[in-house]
Amino acid sequence: MYASGKYTSRGPALIPRMKTKHRIYYITLFSVVLLGLIATGMFQFWPHSIESATDWTMDKRSVHDAPLIRLPFSNPIPERGDLSCRMHTCFDVYRCGYNPKNRIKVYIYPLQKFVDELGVPISSTGLSREYNDLLSAISDSDFYTDDVTRACLFIPSVDVLNQNSLRIRETAQALAMLPRWDKGMNHLLFNMLPGGPPDYNTALDVPRDRALLAGGGFSTWTYRQGYDVSIPVYSPLSADVELPEKQPGPRRYFILSSQTAIHREYRAELERLKEENGEALLLLDKCSNLSQGAASARKRCYKGQVYDYPQILQESSFCVVLRGARLGQAALSDVLQAGCVPVILADSYILPFSEVLDWKRASVVIPEEKLSEMYTILKSIPHRQVEEMQRQAHWFWQAYFSSMKSIGLTTLQIINDRIYPYAARTYEEWNNPPVVKWSSVNSPLFLPLIPPRAPGFTAVVLTYDRVESLFRVITEISKVPSLAKLLVVWNNQNKSPPEESLWPKIGVPLKVVRTKENKLSNRFFPYDEIETEAVLAIDDDIIMLTSDELQFGYEVWREFPDRLVGYPGRLHLWDHEMGKWKYESEWTNEVSMVLTGAAFYHKYFNYLYTYKMPGDIKNWVDAHMNCEDIAMNFLVANITGKAPIKVTPRKKFKCPECTAIDGLSLDQTHMVERSECINKFASVFGTMPLKVVEHRADPVLYKDDFPEKLKSFPNIGSL
Repeated sequence: MYASGKYTSRGPALIPRMKTKHRIYYITLFSVVLLGLIATGMFQFWPHSIESATDWTMDKRSVHDAPLIRLPFSNPIPERGDLSCRMHTCFDVYRCGYNPKNRIKVYIYPLQKFVDELGVPISSTGLSREYNDLLSAISDSDFYTDDVTRACLFIPSVDVLNQNSLRIRETAQALAMLPRWDKGMNHLLFNMLPGGPPDYNTALDVPRDRALLAGGGFSTWTYRQGYDVSIPVYSPLSADVELPEKQPGPRRYFILSSQTAIHREYRAELERLKEENGEALLLLDKCSNLSQGAASARKRCYKGQVYDYPQILQESSFCVVLRGARLGQAALSDVLQAGCVPVILADSYILPFSEVLDWKRASVVIPEEKLSEMYTILKSIPHRQVEEMQRQAHWFWQAYFSSMKSIGLTTLQIINDRIYPYAARTYEEWNNPPVVKWSSVNSPLFLPLIPPRAPGFTAVVLTYDRVESLFRVITEISKVPSLAKLLVVWNNQNKSPPEESLWPKIGVPLKVVRTKENKLSNRFFPYDEIETEAVLAIDDDIIMLTSDELQFGYEVWREFPDRLVGYPGRLHLWDHEMGKWKYESEWTNEVSMVLTGAAFYHKYFNYLYTYKMPGDIKNWVDAHMNCEDIAMNFLVANITGKAPIKVTPRKKFKCPECTAIDGLSLDQTHMVERSECINKFASVFGTMPLKVVEHRADPVLYKDDFPEKLKSFPNIGSL
């Protein structure tokens, strides 16, 4: 107790003396610490970077002001380039990190002038105008950062667009000297003119370690899929010549060839086509009577007649783009700008931005060996499809080819989509112009999946001469509450349909369309009479489906308007012994197709089937009189990536693979041909798009022990 009292009595007496004695010391110490914290904060948050003191700003773009970097001959050279590189092996995605905008950050190295030991520059041209425009566009974009520590992707200021101007060894040494090169990891090089005489390699010859390459002439041998980016060869005419707007439609010439450096064998073949087809084909060459220069580059001649280039390209429906010494040709950009459909003959060429662009919508690719068949192939394309391709070609140029800015930013967006796939652009965003292509129809793929605006469905019945069965089908379908119109496609050119008075009397409009040729594809033609969005394709012998089954199928389709919703289910299987696909019609637990002998679908797919079906599938179907239903399943699955929906349990149908005496399916070769169809279509599509599912759609109370009057669809057949 006493000790405690002593401490208590002394404590208060010491505190005032300590404050007085050390006040100046503590105030000074506190001030120093506070100033230190302020200085640290300013240093941390004030915009700066060790390497960004010489960032890519306007006053640093002159090669004359750039610091001179001398390259000793003994400097290391990068490896040639790893052909096995992919994004998961040669690219550090962790450097990109997460950011709310899902956008990569790109750093551009400060401009430097590299010379060898003797003072000779590594490039004969220095920084080209095109590369300067490219770097300027990137530095002005949202991708750019001047903070090297935040960068995900690095772009050297070394211009390698044109290999012809480079010293290969010294350029490689300059790349290896970059402070963050790290064997090319996360570095991007732009090159449009690769290779050199005599072999003209299709990729940049400069050793580049693991760097990504945006190249303008890749072949399937040099392109690293999913890693490199195939870019167009920029045409300077894009900036110098402004072409007038020209609407899609027929042109003065059908085919035009305007390239001047074509191999003599190709030119001889084109001249033969010219002799056969006369004025439909215009074959141009360089003008021998004009002095060489910029003016002559914009002229083309034919038998002494001079044409303005590229303006003449607007006068043709199709324009030939043949390979030269290099696969990539600037002529492709000129052709697209003119709204002329490019006919590309360059085997193994990786088309620009083909990772995201659907070139089938804007071009025709023909093997070089089929140059002699070019006119016949192009003549088989419907006029309406040609107009769509003209429109798409011009839009491709506007969006992705028109400037170095477009090319550069498109390249970065493709890489960005790989790194942030959950935020990537969709197929539609890459390929659909802002204008509506078919004003009469809306695609179910690009709209909210809601019930269609036009009520009901149109039943399209394909028939030849089975009148009695046809009338029974019409009578049964007319009982469906949601039927809006019935369209009969009369496919018999040798026999007239029955007189109007003989047809069944139904409560909705009934229209008969007579076809010009007996083709199975006629059932999928986009007839003007189809005003509803829903279409029921049904054969003229499907008499067993009840009105409840059909109404329920339509209700299911309204919930899934981007699917094929149908009744007869089929399956494709891989035959391991034969090493090919097999068509299976037996009852199984799986379904990958629903036959269009009785199926609902969106009328948009009529347009795709008629005008956008890949390859020669449509002609093959019509020639074999088989497999139009399989072709439609392939088309829908390829576009949507989704499986069809089988509705109701019924499995027995008088449709393909049925017992009708006069049916197509009784032919002994029918099933064999069905398997051939699947293999043929898979080959044309380049993949197997069909998806297998193990479920079907049935009404909710279908099997419940409830009174029939409580069920919305009581009359659902069992088999």
